[in-house]
Amino acid sequence: MTGSATNALIFIIQSFAQLYILILLLRLLLPLLRANFNNPLAQVILRATSPLVVPLRRIIPAIGRLDTATFIIAFGIQYLTILIIAALRSWPLDVMPIAVTAIVNLVSMTVWLFIIAIIIRIIMSWMGGGAYNPAMGLIDSITEPALRPARRLIRPAGGIDLSPYVTIIMLIALTMLLRGLKMLPI
Repeated sequence: MTGSATNALIFIIQSFAQLYILILLLRLLLPLLRANFNNPLAQVILRATSPLVVPLRRIIPAIGRLDTATFIIAFGIQYLTILIIAALRSWPLDVMPIAVTAIVNLVSMTVWLFIIAIIIRIIMSWMGGGAYNPAMGLIDSITEPALRPARRLIRPAGGIDLSPYVTIIMLIALTMLLRGLKMLPI
């Protein structure tokens, strides 16, 4: 296979894997952040992930509010994705570097999920609107725990809340630190 064909195949594999992993990470975060499971978007997330999660949950129970079955599936998909990419690139298929990179990638994706949710929340706040939106209900549930520490330090001044900006800066700095922990360049 040529280099460009390999790159295209890797792009396709990564894109579909990351999309499903993001949905799994959302499912993992919903109970941890005490999100409303009656939200229509939460229901979509549950339906999209249940075929893999529910059978594994019968074997591996949750630990408190941590859905271990969802985490194991997300890790497994990320691990398998990195394994396939490493094989396509003819890299060594060592277990530990792939496992560490998979965990770092999952944490990084979770951090980016928070960053994107905060950006969406900022943009939607500029647009105003008093009508209820299920997406905003879910975004508020996800972002509020991340914004709360910054709000304690930085109070809104003159009607301007800078805590989302400070939180985004801190989360991006965290992703930079995480990047250094990866054992593979994926």
